[in-house]
Amino acid sequence: MGASPAVGQQVARGPAARAERIQLVAQPVVVVVLTVALLWWAFDRTLTVTQRTSLNRSNIAHAAWQHVVITVTVAAIVVAVAVPLGTLLSRRRFRWLSPAFLGLANLGAAAPAIGLIVLFYLWTKTTGFWIGVAPIAFYGLLPVLRNTILGFRQVDPALIDAGRGQGMSAATVLRRIEFPLAIPYILAGLRTTLVLAVGTATLSFLVSAGGLGILIDTGYKLRDTVTLVVGAGLAVALALLVDWVGAVAERFLGPRGLR
Repeated sequence: MGASPAVGQQVARGPAARAERIQLVAQPVVVVVLTVALLWWAFDRTLTVTQRTSLNRSNIAHAAWQHVVITVTVAAIVVAVAVPLGTLLSRRRFRWLSPAFLGLANLGAAAPAIGLIVLFYLWTKTTGFWIGVAPIAFYGLLPVLRNTILGFRQVDPALIDAGRGQGMSAATVLRRIEFPLAIPYILAGLRTTLVLAVGTATLSFLVSAGGLGILIDTGYKLRDTVTLVVGAGLAVALALLVDWVGAVAERFLGPRGLR
């Protein structure tokens, strides 16, 4: 007799689970090694006066912190907008509105990020933190919105009927059955948004919002390879770090029975 489907799924899950555990352990190690090696390479030389102005502990830490704040703020805005909106659009009465909102979010994702930032600047005639954050949030809206809708739609209708049959209200079914089952999809979308936010935030210096893009731009304008590589390398390290945070969230925040 052949192996049962359950046994086959467990065998298939084994290598995947091991690979996931290895990633959760190895990825932060890679980030630390990359960051230390990059800074060691940058400072293990005689820096010029111009380089010392950009590449000092205070300036690098400030630019990195600004980048983190931009990324976290973008993620918070996206979650605050996309999750409630996606939940609403998954309800039967509002499903007909889904194509319009997904099309709008897709428009933001399809447009060049630098174009969104510049257009928002031209529209507001001002610069600063929020002028850099708002276009990036619009740019990263689609993954969470789409995955939220998808997460609710994949819930087995039989589970919803069973909950209603036990006397649960629609709100209780949403809170105790639908939302927990949709969480893995929402977290997967958020993980994508976080990585997009880190990459796009390198352009926020264009509107005086700060971030590691300042180092990249300074290195490019001054033909300073060291400053350019440090800025770009730290952005890569931060992207790997937030991707790891997203992986940890997917691993430990989802429904326990689906882990």
